[in-house]
Amino acid sequence: MIEHLIWLTFIGLVAGTIGSLLGLGGGVIIVPVLLFLSNISSDFQHLTPAVVVGTSLILVILTACSSTISYAKKKRVDFHSGWIFFLGCGPGAILGAYLTKFFDTDQFFLFFGIFLLFVTLMLFLKNRLPKLSMHLDVVRTLTDASGKTYTFGYHRWLALSVSFFIGMISGLFGVGGGSLFVPLMVVVFQYAPHIATATSMFTILLTSIVGSITHIWQGNIDWYAVFYLAPGAWIGGKWGAWISSKLTGKGLLNVLRIGFLMVAFRMMLKGLHLI
Repeated sequence: MIEHLIWLTFIGLVAGTIGSLLGLGGGVIIVPVLLFLSNISSDFQHLTPAVVVGTSLILVILTACSSTISYAKKKRVDFHSGWIFFLGCGPGAILGAYLTKFFDTDQFFLFFGIFLLFVTLMLFLKNRLPKLSMHLDVVRTLTDASGKTYTFGYHRWLALSVSFFIGMISGLFGVGGGSLFVPLMVVVFQYAPHIATATSMFTILLTSIVGSITHIWQGNIDWYAVFYLAPGAWIGGKWGAWISSKLTGKGLLNVLRIGFLMVAFRMMLKGLHLI
């Protein structure tokens, strides 16, 4: 019991910190770790993919809430944009949460591995892709707590349609969707990285709440795991927001790229029964 408390609290702390720092939400770490535990420990054999996803989304809520509060104090969250993105993400998250029941364990390993490969690609390219020139029918201006002013915007229908897809991925795989949101906001909609990360966490908060409600209704939550993961996820959310104001995160980003790549291939091979 004590070992479970220590390990799960530590997992929540790492996931919350990294998720907040990079605007990912933390689910990309919690989901594969819980699936791994379900395969090596009899104490976690009850964790089916659907339960892992539902449990992860509850923790994503805590991480996103904690980091959103911290980012809001720095005035880096554009709440107007966040609500617009949520209008697409919310319905998508409900659909994704419903679809989890149609996946068996092997299929989930395979598709989550493919998703992690895509996340890794986004992490490799997020700072290298040239910003696209497109018509923005909404232009926003935000001044943060340090007095620096940012100008950015979005195209309403493109934002809503892409957000629906990201919301579906969030509900399906138990991740926040920030791995897709942040590159979209930076590359397509010309958000500054700090504003994109902070606003992404707010949208993730709203989307995860909707997706979690669907999973709670389906009984896909392990409240025991939530209880132990929660303290670390909450503290990690605050740590990540604090670290983001002190560091560029480049070194951590490189570690994540390699780590995600290894986990992605392992999960795909396991889903294909090659290991």
